[in-house]
Amino acid sequence: MSLARLRKELSDIENDKAVSGVYARVRGDDMTKLEGTLKGPEGTPYEGGIFVVDIQIPQQYPFEPPKMKFETRMWHPNVSSQTGAICLDILKDKWSPALTVKTALVSLQALLSAPEPDDPQDAEVANMYKSDRQKFDRTAAEWTATYAKKKDDTQKLAYLTGMGFPEAKCRSALNANGGDQQLALESLLNG
Repeated sequence: MSLARLRKELSDIENDKAVSGVYARVRGDDMTKLEGTLKGPEGTPYEGGIFVVDIQIPQQYPFEPPKMKFETRMWHPNVSSQTGAICLDILKDKWSPALTVKTALVSLQALLSAPEPDDPQDAEVANMYKSDRQKFDRTAAEWTATYAKKKDDTQKLAYLTGMGFPEAKCRSALNANGGDQQLALESLLNG
């Protein structure tokens, strides 16, 4: 594994997180264990949710894809509603060393906008998506509200404190900015 490449990738993610809506950081001291987050895309049942992804970097990275699974439960045809396992071709046979952790996270975000029910990870969810789209959208939005928004402030706080700001200041900045993480970050940086 190329640690220099991985450090550069994490730096690129850090520099572009406000635009891309994805973020990744090292868990603990082990560069092979990352935590990714992504914002639910606007106009989808996942809008407003913050989804946490467990990322394991294999020794052969970037020649092997990272192993990813959602820690945040979600109702999606290509994500197991029980285990968080993901069915996405670039995480399997379509991986290329030219791809990055950021590419994979952005692809997961795109998958939330455009499910592939004909290649499901969760057959029950895929059947609902194809047979009763309104019920699917309602269920996915309920799961987002239950699982992806409940931890929202905790995740935002962890993100801000992870950047080195004191917890009390982070809470204050989040409260002053209506819970908007980006505005809170800007106020902390200007502040």
